[in-house]
Amino acid sequence: MKTTKLILISAALIALVVPAAFAQQSGSSSAGSSTTQPAVQKRKENQQDRIANGIQSGKLTAGETKNLEKKEARVKKEEVGMRSSDNGKLTSADRTKLQNQQNHLSKQIYTDKHNAATQHNGSGMVGQRKENQQDRIANGVRSGQLTAGETAKLENKQQGVNRTAAGMRQANGGKLTVADKTAVNKQQNKTSKQIYAKKHNTTTQN
Repeated sequence: MKTTKLILISAALIALVVPAAFAQQSGSSSAGSSTTQPAVQKRKENQQDRIANGIQSGKLTAGETKNLEKKEARVKKEEVGMRSSDNGKLTSADRTKLQNQQNHLSKQIYTDKHNAATQHNGSGMVGQRKENQQDRIANGVRSGQLTAGETAKLENKQQGVNRTAAGMRQANGGKLTVADKTAVNKQQNKTSKQIYAKKHNTTTQN
């Protein structure tokens, strides 16, 4: 009688322990296989955050940001192509290639943020307006509301405004005339509307 009872208790314990152990092993295995894909996404988010910080601090000029985001957009386009050819997934070779590309981009971000070139917005209303536009772009990059491609296009326009203002200053002893300020402000109005439109469309950075 005691032997039978002992056998029944042992069997019950085995029935409880074995499935739990199997479930834990299975769960850890599936978690291990899923860490690689989020790692790709996390790397992209980190790069975009670094770019956003560079925009907001002025360490990245509009031209530098434009070039960086063009490269980021190309990496994203290649990733989309890789996924479309493999049922939405990335192979180990795909992830290695993307990682290498992001490594190159990471070095470029560091170099651009630590070189002598900085974003000079200037003083007064014109300067404050340019700084405000850059802050709005930086926030859009950081939040994901602006894709790399959208940011590149916006910074290209901002670079054009900067060049126009610089040319005006050079032609007038380093100052902007009232007519110059009006012209620059009109350009900034157009850029401002585009920033708003691109931040509020259905396209997001993912």
